Amino acid sequence: MHHFFVQKENITGTEILIDDSRDFNHAVRVLRLQEGEKILVSDPEGKDYLCTVDRVLQAAENNGTSALRVLIEAEPEENHELPAKVILFQCMPKSDKMELIIQKAVELGVSEIVPVASKNCVLKLDEKKADSKIRRWQAIAESAAKQSKRSIVPAVREPISFREAVEACEGCDLGLIPYEEEKGLTGTCEAIVNFLPGRSIGVIIGPEGGFDPLEAAMAKRHGILPVSLGRRILRAETAAIAILSLIMIRLEIAAGMELETEE
Repeated sequence: MHHFFVQKENITGTEILIDDSRDFNHAVRVLRLQEGEKILVSDPEGKDYLCTVDRVLQAAENNGTSALRVLIEAEPEENHELPAKVILFQCMPKSDKMELIIQKAVELGVSEIVPVASKNCVLKLDEKKADSKIRRWQAIAESAAKQSKRSIVPAVREPISFREAVEACEGCDLGLIPYEEEKGLTGTCEAIVNFLPGRSIGVIIGPEGGFDPLEAAMAKRHGILPVSLGRRILRAETAAIAILSLIMIRLEIAAGMELETEE
């Protein structure tokens, strides 16, 4: 089933208008959606709507903007979001690895992705390049959200410094920093126990060159827990996927246990 995101003002009564030029063109000219087809639509608050395609409204009918009108058939109660806020602070890797990380992080349920400039980052962004990159990264996040049937599109934030990332992560209920110098899985197991519904979790992932020891020490001073991901050295993109997978599975299990208890 095809999935679209719209602004709250596009939802009135029992109908929704898909009028963003990119989404409209994709729905009408690429997918060639026909009257009666079912689609899923989500608003910025994460509410889902099961809809049926009605018809295309020409610009003259819709204040100068063409739109696809769909009719709301149901509002599914099932939510596709993790029961906790998970923020990924990703030290920027080179090449297109950031794109892969964003795609997989969205699929695994993160709430936000914050690019971080750390000492060993190869990728350096000036303001002009940052704007272009963020637009590209946000488009990837939206595409991944549609593919994975997310109810929201996670935001890709402006790049920040490592110190700013540490301070922001400190504001979460739980802060983690996978660190290759951390030995043993005791800390990791203790952290997994604390992946609980309703909490906010911040994760700082290093670049290809790893964290500078002073950065790791700074994170630890701010109460961010260093954890190991095993005896092997993982690439930046693998580390992000590994820790986010652990968080996702733990939260899904915990949420399922809570539902069983309530029943």
